[in-house]
Amino acid sequence: MSETQSEQVLRVDAYPTHEVGGYRVRAGKPFPFGANVVPGGVSFSVFSDQATSMTLVIYKRGEPEPMAELEFPEEFRTGSVFAMTVFGLDHENIEYGYRADGPYDPVTGHRFDARQVLSDPYARLIAGRDVWGVEPDRSRGYQYRSRVCLQDFDWGDDTPLGIPAEDLVVYEAHVRGFTRHPNSQVTAPGTFAGLREKIPYLKELGINCIELLPVFEFDESDNPRSNPETGERLFDYWGYNTVSFFAPKAGYAATGRYGMQGDEFRTLIKDLHAAGIEVILDVVFNHTAEGNEQGPTISFKGLDNATYYMLTPEGYYFNFSGTGNTVNCNHPVVRNYVLDCLRHWVADYHIDGFRFDLAAILGRALDGTPLPNPPLLELLAYDPVLRHTKLIAEAWDAGGLYEVGNFPAYGRWAEWNGKYRDTVRRFLKGDAGVTGELATRIAGSPDLYSSRGTAASVNFLTAHDGFTLADLVSYNDKRNDANGENNNDGANDNNSWNCGAEGPTEDPEINALRTRQMKNAIAILFTSQGIPMLLSGDEVARTQQGNNNTYCQDNELSWFDWDQVDDNAELLRFTREMIAFRKHHRELRSTAHPTGQVRENLGLPDISWHGERAWQPDWSSESRLIAVARCGTGDDDVVYVAMNAHWESHDLELPALPGGRSWHLFADTGAEAPHDIRTPGGEQELDNAGKYLIGPRSVVILVGRTDDPEML
Repeated sequence: MSETQSEQVLRVDAYPTHEVGGYRVRAGKPFPFGANVVPGGVSFSVFSDQATSMTLVIYKRGEPEPMAELEFPEEFRTGSVFAMTVFGLDHENIEYGYRADGPYDPVTGHRFDARQVLSDPYARLIAGRDVWGVEPDRSRGYQYRSRVCLQDFDWGDDTPLGIPAEDLVVYEAHVRGFTRHPNSQVTAPGTFAGLREKIPYLKELGINCIELLPVFEFDESDNPRSNPETGERLFDYWGYNTVSFFAPKAGYAATGRYGMQGDEFRTLIKDLHAAGIEVILDVVFNHTAEGNEQGPTISFKGLDNATYYMLTPEGYYFNFSGTGNTVNCNHPVVRNYVLDCLRHWVADYHIDGFRFDLAAILGRALDGTPLPNPPLLELLAYDPVLRHTKLIAEAWDAGGLYEVGNFPAYGRWAEWNGKYRDTVRRFLKGDAGVTGELATRIAGSPDLYSSRGTAASVNFLTAHDGFTLADLVSYNDKRNDANGENNNDGANDNNSWNCGAEGPTEDPEINALRTRQMKNAIAILFTSQGIPMLLSGDEVARTQQGNNNTYCQDNELSWFDWDQVDDNAELLRFTREMIAFRKHHRELRSTAHPTGQVRENLGLPDISWHGERAWQPDWSSESRLIAVARCGTGDDDVVYVAMNAHWESHDLELPALPGGRSWHLFADTGAEAPHDIRTPGGEQELDNAGKYLIGPRSVVILVGRTDDPEML
């Protein structure tokens, strides 16, 4: 027997056993789910526990009517999985879906309707929204078409970067908004390819991790509202309304119309890795785009509603997400679905980590009650494929579950630290009684993460949801009228302060104060222990004109304005140097919470607190001034950060330094540029070693070091 003949004999699965609808078929393998190319054909596998029958619907690519409808023979069902291999398909030129038949009885949770063609939950590509903003043909019965995807991308020698969590500098960005502005000067604005052209900017800024708002396929046209002031059409711009969890958004790809969105996204990731930048995806497993009882049927509702969603005893949808439905995350089938999805993004796209939107929902039981030991969170923490990916929780949900500091971590999970955000904001605006909690927050929040270390805390002051940094210092109140919800949407508790005038002003003193306040915020963020996260555009004072909920604004209100790179070069330079400073001082990135223990190398504690007088911090309720000094374990410099939220200047007595060291000035936000900040290592030695006058509402950063290597 020749080698070729031997191979043919072994490939018994390449031969059809049945004919259905004129197509040669055989029973497929239940796993993996989805549509997978196999010798001679495509294997289709889909789960439904309660369906009485399942039909595969095949379209020629782009055609409105099916070219074939193939009902799965009963013997092709294994347990609750329907699996069939269809031979002779041109897999690059077909689209497919399913019709699931079964009971329609909402009270018991079942909503089967065989008239509907359903998307495959495991589809690697989705067609139907290939170009952003193109109004869909709503007369079509099947809007979100599943496609077969080959996995033949050449990754070369790309491997996960494995940057230690404590060394991360996270940059939260929106794929479209980052380059959609006409002045971005990229060849494909608003796409993965456009973002790729801006990698040199990210690298120069100094970030080493980009966290992307949702890139799973969603429908930007599902927002029915318009701007009541202008009549402008509004979109689902942010994308927190997932249609398909395994498919990258085609409308984010310059090549989406050709079905090449997967490879375009992979190329972006590969080049980001080459630049030393990790990629974290913001993922939304708490709800789907199918909404509540009134929402559309796209996939899960028609395949197995009672399995995929949390339902009340009356068959209605629990709504812990605030958007209509809640995914039944801790159902064993759904747990595996979430796990399969994340494995797919790590294995097939080399994603470095995930930020989970409203992650507290992932810890709820099937009836919505919080679980003490949520199996999904434990599963993700210990999964071998995800073992070295970053897992970050937004540790609250819209049902009132708030678990910041108490999220089930299993030694793996970090959290968005909302308490850090709120405390630093309150301090910056000058609230009384904040200095004590501020000290806790900038020391890595040991009250929340005592057993988990400082890297459990993702520190941030602004994010996509809320004011930008520029608006945080320009508005007391949100300005969301353009969203068409009568300004009722968006948060009301922003802890913002307009510095003396609401919105834009020509007053030079107010504008100078706003710039100083932004520098203060950035200085505190990058000298705090924990993982810092910067909102894209904050480094150049990007404004949303007071709108703190631009989820629907696909326009200049949301886009990164690249003219600001030059217009606000002073703030950009300040941010860039602060990021470099953090990288230069490892004591700021220590994973251990400081204890006050004296370091033998210098005879100084690892952390010490000071006020106007050295070693005498003022913890009183009226105190708005606090200084912290940090000392590392080796030959590190001593870093002293004084934060004054008071509207008056104060004379600081500086702590004495051992070992021939002296204080050098790195940053003073009260000084005019370019004297507001230096390059790390280029600090200027103070003339008066024992004192420093800190200006009103200012932050001063000093480095205690010697320029004489013999003295080390």
